[in-house]
Amino acid sequence: MVREPLHAPVAHLVRGDMIEGIHYGSVVVLAADGRVELQIGDIEAAFCPRSALKPLQAVALVRAGLPLEGELLALAAGSHSGEERHLAATRRILDLAGLDEDALRNRTDMPYDPVVRESWIRQARLPSRIAQHCSGMHAAMLLTARLRGWPLEDYLDAAHPLQRAVAERVEELTGQRIAQVTADGCGAPLFSISLHGLARAAARIATAAPGTAEARVADAMCGHPEMASGSGRDVASLMRAVPGLLTKDGSEGVQVAALGDGRAVAVKIADGGERARVPVTAAALARCGVALVAVAQFASRPVLGGDAVVGRLCPARALALGATGAPAVAAAWTPFGP
Repeated sequence: MVREPLHAPVAHLVRGDMIEGIHYGSVVVLAADGRVELQIGDIEAAFCPRSALKPLQAVALVRAGLPLEGELLALAAGSHSGEERHLAATRRILDLAGLDEDALRNRTDMPYDPVVRESWIRQARLPSRIAQHCSGMHAAMLLTARLRGWPLEDYLDAAHPLQRAVAERVEELTGQRIAQVTADGCGAPLFSISLHGLARAAARIATAAPGTAEARVADAMCGHPEMASGSGRDVASLMRAVPGLLTKDGSEGVQVAALGDGRAVAVKIADGGERARVPVTAAALARCGVALVAVAQFASRPVLGGDAVVGRLCPARALALGATGAPAVAAAWTPFGP
């Protein structure tokens, strides 16, 4: 039985002078040499990394022979918004495999982006597998299986050669054994690891030698952040704001990020809420040494009272100051908080 993680407060919603809400979670910050520079909560308990695992899955596919580069590889390693360019790119990957949308085995859905989704609703367009935000990864899995001569119909089975190859790479990159195998929301096998392992894997991908599968994935995602996510998505904006940053979000409040020198962070919001994910990630990056000016726009979210700002959602003091109370940036992160 996988143990219950021991999370700690990582974000406060402050209204006036009152802490109105508290988000619990866990955060790890790694130094360039791999040392744990900061930990809050439980960074060693197994958890579901959700789509934050996709860069690792993409590395496994490239090592298995996936020939994609650039925007198509970024799409394969990302969670797209369902924009027409994302759907067109997914079809291009399927075309390379000689397949069409009927070969996809992810679940049907409407586009992830709310504006695109609303447009689909107005046009009376129906949910589809290609519109679901994981279709790029699934198309890449099918292409890899086709090139290797592996069966296509059961490519999502955890015992399939493709998924066994993914599991091997996940363990290699994280440096730990997979704790449990279940299914992600799209139907693909989901490998449970620790938050520490996820950060370690991201650092290894971001620092890999040129030409390796890891470097190809990192270059694709950093070079095409909107293909790995979507127009206006916070992960794309963060990669644009911090040159060389590789970052990927995941459902249920997960985010991982790494820089080319090996510094890395990973975040899990315990309640799965999205509103705390970005401010906590921004604070972790600041503790990692990223310039405050680069992440200031992501640092907090306003709390309104009528039309006036009366508070903020911002990282808890332990994250702003660090677990040891080391100096810092608390004033930049908690203008309304204790």
